[in-house]
Amino acid sequence: MGNVARASIPMNPSFTIEQISPMLAVADMSETLGFYSEVLGFSVSMESPEYSIVERNGCTIHFMRAADQSVLDAVKGHTEIYIRVSDIHSLWGHVQKFQDKYKMRGLLDRDYGMTEFHVSDPNDCLIFVGEPTSPSIHR
Repeated sequence: MGNVARASIPMNPSFTIEQISPMLAVADMSETLGFYSEVLGFSVSMESPEYSIVERNGCTIHFMRAADQSVLDAVKGHTEIYIRVSDIHSLWGHVQKFQDKYKMRGLLDRDYGMTEFHVSDPNDCLIFVGEPTSPSIHR
């Protein structure tokens, strides 16, 4: 593809991003909410059969029921999110109890300065959970 020239458009300096929340297609809302609350410690802040939200520490993940199987087929195995945490070892101690139920990869130190584990949710969304290996990295 090569380098693409991009026009420089001035941005209002007062513009800030307050939060980014992934929106994920799901097959079974109840099963999905159970995973994010039981395994990763999120709280369900809004729940309906078509659209739900989980929250932890001011961060949210939104879920929408997939319109049909073709949507799930398109995203299955092709959706990933990254959750940055503190005290990853404590969280991993809890998450690894679910190894028989969900696909996961244990703690590893990455060459880009993060300690991570990976777990797939019931919809085959790969969740990277990471913490800086050194406190001075990625601040």
